[in-house]
Amino acid sequence: MARLTLLRFIREQYQKTKPVVKVDLTGKTVIVTGANVGLGFEAAKHFATMNPARLILACRNSEKGKSALSKLSQETGYSKAEIWLLDLGSFASVREFADRFEREGGGRLDILVENAGISSQPTYEKTVDGYATLFQTNDISPSLHTLLLLPYMTKTAEEHNTKPRIVVVSSGLHYWAMDSKALKFANQPNMIDAMSSIDYFTQVPWNNHYSDSKLLNLFFVRALQDRLANNPSIIVNAISPGYCYSELRRQFTSIRALMDRLMEKLLAISTEEGSRHLVYGAVGGSGSAAEEERLKGGYISFSQVVEPSDFSISKEGLELEQKYWNELVNICKGADPRVKQIVEQYLQS
Repeated sequence: MARLTLLRFIREQYQKTKPVVKVDLTGKTVIVTGANVGLGFEAAKHFATMNPARLILACRNSEKGKSALSKLSQETGYSKAEIWLLDLGSFASVREFADRFEREGGGRLDILVENAGISSQPTYEKTVDGYATLFQTNDISPSLHTLLLLPYMTKTAEEHNTKPRIVVVSSGLHYWAMDSKALKFANQPNMIDAMSSIDYFTQVPWNNHYSDSKLLNLFFVRALQDRLANNPSIIVNAISPGYCYSELRRQFTSIRALMDRLMEKLLAISTEEGSRHLVYGAVGGSGSAAEEERLKGGYISFSQVVEPSDFSISKEGLELEQKYWNELVNICKGADPRVKQIVEQYLQS
């Protein structure tokens, strides 16, 4: 039975973090979203030391992206990194990124790290596309982004005899997701709309919103992997980076910010240590058929595949995963007509 007790959480935080996994990425293309700060930036630095042909840092802000690019070059000596704009709060921005990759990507994509995300929001906000900002940024848009780039990963697997990887950053907080209040909304006919509503925002404890979004990341990873039977070379996994120093909580204020700083001093691992787990999901176990198979659809914590939450593997959780996938794909089809063809061509129903 998989439960994240307080004792287990503390024990994991104090364990020695494994060294970062290194492989040769010569000739390969890597994309990291949310790569200008925090975990994404540290992961990008690690990838840079492995000499990829292209390293694309997907960032929302051009100026911050350029600053990160300069810092990465100075600290690693790698000069081939690129900044591409991507705002996950906008389906239009996701489409523009995919359009640019079609023009300039060279047809090859070996590693996609969907790292960008935000924490629970103190006020209720919706995007221009009509969804709660948290769920669109953490769940819907990264899924749309992944699906639009999937054909290039399939092509890469076929033409280069490789095993491309999709890494989605989840969280150990998914163990505490979907309490009875959240389930009331998740079990409504239109789950995603219900969880994007003001009623969900006000009735489900504020801290739980992020946890629920991270469970949905796990649902997406498993559902996508299950439907990639026609493309068995592609590996999809969900990563928990552990509790680490992160820009994710930068908007915390007052008592909450003070408590978080105290928690960080007591328990947090460094941002660089947390990024090692993202890198493990992207390149760990390479060359070992058994380990690569274990990574498919796996939930990775502290650089090893572990059992996810009891709820996620329960009958109710698996049924909710199926429901979420169906709704998510329909939304993505509406956001970009290419998704319909991609799902039909590359995925099994």
